[in-house]
Amino acid sequence: MKRVLPLLCVFLVWCLSNPAQEKSKDKQRILESASKLSESSNASAAKLPVRRVVLYKNGVGYFEHLGHVRGSQDVHVDFTSAQLNDVLKSLTVLDLSGGRITGVDYNSEAPLARRLATLRLALGEKPTAAEFLDALRGARLEVRTAKGMAIAGKLLSVEQKSIVKDNGTNEWTEVSLVSDTGEVRTSEVTPEMSFRIAEKDLQAEVSKYLGLVASSRDQDLRRMTISTTGTGERNLYVSYISEVPIWKTTYRIVLPSKAEKKPFLQGWAIVDNTIGEDWNDVELSLVAGAPHSFIQQLSQPYYGRRPVVPLPGSVQLTPQTHAASIEKRGVAGGVPGGVAGGSIGGVLGGVAADMGSGSGGGTGGGTFHASDVALAAPSLAPQKPMPDEAEVEQAQEESEPAAEGNALGDLFEYRLKERVTIRKNQSALVPILQTDVAAEKVSLWSESLGSARPLRALWLSNASALTLDGGSFSVLDSNTFAGEGLVEAIKPGEHRLLSYATDLGLLVDTKEESTRERVTRVLIVRGTMATMNEEREKKTYIVRNEDTAPRTLIIEHPARPEWKLAQDVPQPEENAAGLYRFRLNVEPKKTERLVINEAKPQFTQYELKTLTDDQIEQLVRQKSINSGVEKALRGVINQKNVVAEFDGQI
Repeated sequence: MKRVLPLLCVFLVWCLSNPAQEKSKDKQRILESASKLSESSNASAAKLPVRRVVLYKNGVGYFEHLGHVRGSQDVHVDFTSAQLNDVLKSLTVLDLSGGRITGVDYNSEAPLARRLATLRLALGEKPTAAEFLDALRGARLEVRTAKGMAIAGKLLSVEQKSIVKDNGTNEWTEVSLVSDTGEVRTSEVTPEMSFRIAEKDLQAEVSKYLGLVASSRDQDLRRMTISTTGTGERNLYVSYISEVPIWKTTYRIVLPSKAEKKPFLQGWAIVDNTIGEDWNDVELSLVAGAPHSFIQQLSQPYYGRRPVVPLPGSVQLTPQTHAASIEKRGVAGGVPGGVAGGSIGGVLGGVAADMGSGSGGGTGGGTFHASDVALAAPSLAPQKPMPDEAEVEQAQEESEPAAEGNALGDLFEYRLKERVTIRKNQSALVPILQTDVAAEKVSLWSESLGSARPLRALWLSNASALTLDGGSFSVLDSNTFAGEGLVEAIKPGEHRLLSYATDLGLLVDTKEESTRERVTRVLIVRGTMATMNEEREKKTYIVRNEDTAPRTLIIEHPARPEWKLAQDVPQPEENAAGLYRFRLNVEPKKTERLVINEAKPQFTQYELKTLTDDQIEQLVRQKSINSGVEKALRGVINQKNVVAEFDGQI
């Protein structure tokens, strides 16, 4: 508009000093120019704002842009190289008003190593001083030594010298120059020696090299340009996935001062905006789950590997004599100088076999008509004043969920009810959950803790319809910080123990007893005797409550394979993976015991035909068999001995 106003002023001045007929023609011309300038100004100022963001736990985000374009207008979106790689494999562009997408362009650069290879200097990214000088061989240099002596000539060689002495190895570098008179001068390279490149074109080449190396430190910015064509103002829709930081969850659990009230759970999500533009009034969804995603360097040019096929060597014919023919036969005709059979196929086959795998993409135009698409107008919720301390409890009771929960197969989505605004390169805490929960304050002890002191914990039941994503949590008890911990994802209706502090009021000790009981059953079938022993263990948990308040202790006892709880053991409160959880109530200043008896059956088989007197004696000593079984077994052995004696006589 700043360019349009001066043109209009020129038009008004001209109108006051020219005839009416010429005024009409020039007026039309100036108005047309002003209209073009206005359209150009509007085109350059056009933006495609972010309208919807979905963040995932695998480090990617789904973004939707929606904006207006006019005529054949281009739209620019800036990314980093890492983000552009994801965009190229997921970009969707739709003109919702009948226009066409004519192309998508972005600035591309070859890898630094390949750009350096185009220079005359054979240098890598991090050359040493000796390697740099070696790349200048053949160039004219002016060398000034530490004593001020000047040597000029073309660089012949750069050599590393060394000599072994008693105290170690000395190494140095020597350079050799050929003067204009043909004299070869060799000098040792010292820190005081200076070199100057005398050739201007080589100086320019070195400057290019240093410029390319310095460009690797430039800001990583890749601009994508979306080209459109059409008439009038149209709606343009763009969606893609992009690399973003993983969003994080953190909770606050406020324990009530009155027993009849439930604890209050408040959940927050930490969201980071690291893309190249602001999120103004966007719909934000947070998905608790990690769909498969991968990185593919699509934004960098790829070059296929091709085999190097040497040129055929020319054959010099030497004079030779030929023997006379004995019998004439038909001579097969051929193409002089032709290619040997199969060589073409061999070359092409080699190229195809050695080509590396790659990916490519393209752009195409199309028309998309969306008459049923409804665009929601942005709305900003008015800010409410901060409540004082007396209103906190009432606010908790009247609070509403900040997000709606939707199950997406194995994933779960928190869709915020209100739009959010997060500036680029900024982060924010976003409320996702506010609800009362069923939670019991208990103490938790397990031998794996390695301490006699249990942990203070909450036995929380997720009675909400939302999946509680894993994260950190902090506990407030009696308006004071009580501790913090970590929690894994909790599905609706699931119970979970959340430990947050050490219980200094309880002490736990254990006592173990192990016994081996006699055989409870002997079975002899078809020449095989099976005995069953039962190994029993008794473990006693001794708990002392030194506090003035009663405690409920949850004891985690290992659930071992093949071991069964005895019938006199109280039923565990719940079973977990490899654990029994028992509840034990301990009054103030009292000591309670929990006794757990377990049994493990052991089966042993004996073949009667190989049973010996020594084995029977061992079973008797172990009290594995009674006298009746012993008598029967000895009878079997006697009969076996009789049969063996009879076989020996035969």
